[in-house]
Amino acid sequence: MPDSLHEPWLRGIAFNPTAPSDVLIRLVDSAAGEAGPLMCGGRDLPDAVIDAALNHPDRVIRRALALNQHIDPERLAPLATDPSGIVRGWLAGGTPAHLRPRWVRPLPDDILVSLLTARDGGEDGTLTANEIVGELMSSQQIPLSFHRSMAGHEHPRLRERATWEWQSLTAAQREALLDDPDPAVRKAAQERSWVLDPERVEAKLPSYGSRGRPFVLGRCALSPTLVEQCFAEGTVRPLTWNPRTPADAVARLARHPDARIRELVAARPDLAPGLVAELGEDPDEDVRMRARLHPFPRTWAEYWAIDRVIGHGPDCLCPITEPTGEPSPDWFAACAASEEPVLRRVAACFPGLPVELAATLAQDDDEEVRILLACHHPLAPPHLLLDVFVTRPAHRPHLLTLPAFPRTGRAHLISHPDADVRALAAADPILSEPPVEDPDESVRRAAAANPSLTPEALEALLADSRTAEGAAANPSLPVPRMHALLDRCLKPGTTPAGRDDQVAEAADTWLGEQEGDGPDKGHKPLCGPATCRRSWPNMVRGAAP
Repeated sequence: MPDSLHEPWLRGIAFNPTAPSDVLIRLVDSAAGEAGPLMCGGRDLPDAVIDAALNHPDRVIRRALALNQHIDPERLAPLATDPSGIVRGWLAGGTPAHLRPRWVRPLPDDILVSLLTARDGGEDGTLTANEIVGELMSSQQIPLSFHRSMAGHEHPRLRERATWEWQSLTAAQREALLDDPDPAVRKAAQERSWVLDPERVEAKLPSYGSRGRPFVLGRCALSPTLVEQCFAEGTVRPLTWNPRTPADAVARLARHPDARIRELVAARPDLAPGLVAELGEDPDEDVRMRARLHPFPRTWAEYWAIDRVIGHGPDCLCPITEPTGEPSPDWFAACAASEEPVLRRVAACFPGLPVELAATLAQDDDEEVRILLACHHPLAPPHLLLDVFVTRPAHRPHLLTLPAFPRTGRAHLISHPDADVRALAAADPILSEPPVEDPDESVRRAAAANPSLTPEALEALLADSRTAEGAAANPSLPVPRMHALLDRCLKPGTTPAGRDDQVAEAADTWLGEQEGDGPDKGHKPLCGPATCRRSWPNMVRGAAP
């Protein structure tokens, strides 16, 4: 067999679900090229392989492991104190925003404490501790429970970090931080307290650029002078969602000539009943729709739960984070029974919705309700997940990560015109004749990995460059055969190109972008089919998810 088959064999074995530790450990060797980083970042790994990657001298392996979303994040704890700042940065920043899976996995407390309290960015000096913290704060990997606990944490640097979310703290927490025994915490609290002082906000606003003004106007306490300035300059949009916007300004916003402004203010939980009635008869349908949602938005948590689903459309790919505990399960249950499709969409996003309500929403007449349920609820019926996969390509990568996604019963889709759907069907183990001659590469690869293939057929596919990668990933490939293939690939003089050029170049390109402005700045919103949704390893290898 020609040497040109070595790279597809290595990639295939790297993702073979039955490959044991002794096989996979051989792939972290530099001789395996790109297969090692791809494996370390893109699949579940046995403990022995994780240990080998954690202790590997090549930071390319360790930084790939830092992005792994398939293993228990507790196992990644040593990377939080890795000698390389780049490895720490990748762990803190998570998957690049434009490639990030929809489910954002929170990091364990011990990793967060290590990253947030570090005095330096690592021995190699590539990143500072503050740059790494910036990556972490932008990554959405800090769970709300940890945010809420920082104000009372025993470590003073975490209490200092807690002051950054001054508006979100309770009055008692703010008072305690202002009187903290640590002088650095007290200083930070004094410096951050300006956000709730209207006069200090007014004085500080000019120091913010155009990108910072929406934060100030949308979250901070506002003086009458500043409110008037916003109306005069036509910059009132952030005021529509600011809980501290004065009541008289809210009334003016409800009568604003711009329908979009009226729409945004119509669902405020503090909107006076008279204004709710007035906006309920607004000439604009979107304004009337928001007004009809009352009395459901009674708190700001409920307001934001509603706002997150309005206007996003069926192909929304916004990140899915852990439930915060607010609004209450009873509130979501009431939304599920509403006649308003928007409120049923809100309910479909709540993973704690009772099974009987989830079953009802799975048959909802509104397509967006069904899509949101499929993407968010762990008890969504498998047939619904498959239906959304077929009809809504934007959600395919996310759906494939869900435990409830059907792994069999897909053979009827084998003649579907969409190659992604055929590839899904080609992997069904009950398929009698996997389509290894399909014109599409991803379908051939999936078919070659089908465990129903005979040993004789599998050997023929290993020798064909069009199917070699899929055949090497086939779970029925005997372990001795895997070792034999690795023996051929890893013998001296046959090192595949990749580890030091393609993978490292792609990784460093992304890191350079990260170091410039952080992972959430400058990227396209994660909402729509044009967004790139493949994992980083698959993007490098050019393979289908």
